Amino acid sequence: MKDKEKVYSVAAILLIIDQLVKLLIKTKMKLLTEISIIPNFFSIYYVENRGAAFSILNGKVYIFIIVAFILLFLLDRYLKEEKFNKLSIISLGIIIGGIVGNLIDRLLYHSVIDYLSFNIFGYNFAVFNIADIGITVGCFLYIIELIRRSINENKSRSRKKRKS
Repeated sequence: MKDKEKVYSVAAILLIIDQLVKLLIKTKMKLLTEISIIPNFFSIYYVENRGAAFSILNGKVYIFIIVAFILLFLLDRYLKEEKFNKLSIISLGIIIGGIVGNLIDRLLYHSVIDYLSFNIFGYNFAVFNIADIGITVGCFLYIIELIRRSINENKSRSRKKRKS
C-alpha cells in the first residue's frame, strides 16, 4: 500500500468514528443538553458551532468550507510528492479525517456538532469534538516529526562535513 493510501485509510478511520459519535449525539440528545461524566470536570454537552474554535467568525460557514477544500487540495498534492514514515502517515491522516469530519457537518448542518466539554480549574474550555482532536493532535505530531527530521538531517550533514 502506498503512503498516500495509508494516510487516507487513517483519515477514513477517524472520519467514521467522528461521524458516528456526532450522529449518536445529534439523535440521542437535545441541543444544549448536558450529561455530566466527571462532575465539575468533564461532560457531554451538545452544541452546534457556526464558527471555528471559540466561535471565531461565527456564522461565516462558507469561509470554513472554502478553507477546508483548499487545505484538502493542498494536502492531497503534498501527499503525492513525498515519502512518509509511520508518524507522518498517522498525523496527516488524522488531520485530513478531522478536516473532512467538520466539513461534512458544515455542508449538512451549516454548523459543527461539538460535545466534549471540560472545566479545568473553574475555566470552561471551548466545547469540541473528535474531528477537532484529530486536527490538533495531528498538527502537533506532524510538527514534532518535522523537527525530528530537521535535527536528523542536520546531524547527517555535520557527519558528512567531518568526513570530508
